[in-house]
Amino acid sequence: MASAVVKLKNFATGFKIAFVPSSSCRTLNTCHRLSNEVKDNWFSKVFVRKIEPTKESHSRLLSDKDVIYELQTHNIRPDMRDKYLSNYEKHCQLMASSDINAELVGSWSVIVGDQDQAFHVWRYIGGYAEIDKACVTLAKSNEHRRLWNEQGQCIRARHNQYVLTFSFWPQIESRKGPNVYEVRNYVLKPGTMIEWGNNWARAISFRRENEEAFAGFFSQIGRLYNVHHVWAYSDLQSRKETREAAWRKPGWDECVAYTVPLIQQMHTKIMVPLPFSPTQ
Repeated sequence: MASAVVKLKNFATGFKIAFVPSSSCRTLNTCHRLSNEVKDNWFSKVFVRKIEPTKESHSRLLSDKDVIYELQTHNIRPDMRDKYLSNYEKHCQLMASSDINAELVGSWSVIVGDQDQAFHVWRYIGGYAEIDKACVTLAKSNEHRRLWNEQGQCIRARHNQYVLTFSFWPQIESRKGPNVYEVRNYVLKPGTMIEWGNNWARAISFRRENEEAFAGFFSQIGRLYNVHHVWAYSDLQSRKETREAAWRKPGWDECVAYTVPLIQQMHTKIMVPLPFSPTQ
């Protein structure tokens, strides 16, 4: 049987000669050609495309509104839930009665994920100037100080974050209940926010049929390179059917394939609106 001679260079010992049957070479060549044929179909979906440098900030490229949102997450002591909810409702009433240009978008309780947790979204129309004004006003309020100290006795931890909305997401509108909400949180690799926005500008078109898209946020102050997608469903069965329907639409799988390599961490939680939430 004819054999092919292949020279393999070993930098420690010089050249060595290995004999490989020519039939094996033909097999390797065939595998190589097949590999090239599928390379574009697979690698093009997995590897992140190159993003050209830009002189514009992410916020200017991805959001076109002078509106800042505050996301608040409170981990409630299990034995203080009722007192906490009463306290926070009074806080909402205080905000509504003041001259602060802020409004509550929604308040939820987590039922799947980090239980004994509340999630609140506030909208500040006028940008950071209104947030500065709110901080000054609340700092002078004795009632706010009392409610803040009382709230501290009801919770284990609290965290907030200032975010913007993606311009390509539908406008946030209050829903009539009953609904369950899902918030999917993503921690992206630094430098990939524009790529994420480019892909989701296409992907959101696959999720409009049932109007499940409630809000899409990306972080400005707080934990950076965070993305929050909030979805509304009539129930968990509706969530299952809606997500399965998206996978049957041509193009959705490509959007997922392009965005997965951008993610460092992700998690999801299911929430239900609190009684005083504007959206239900």
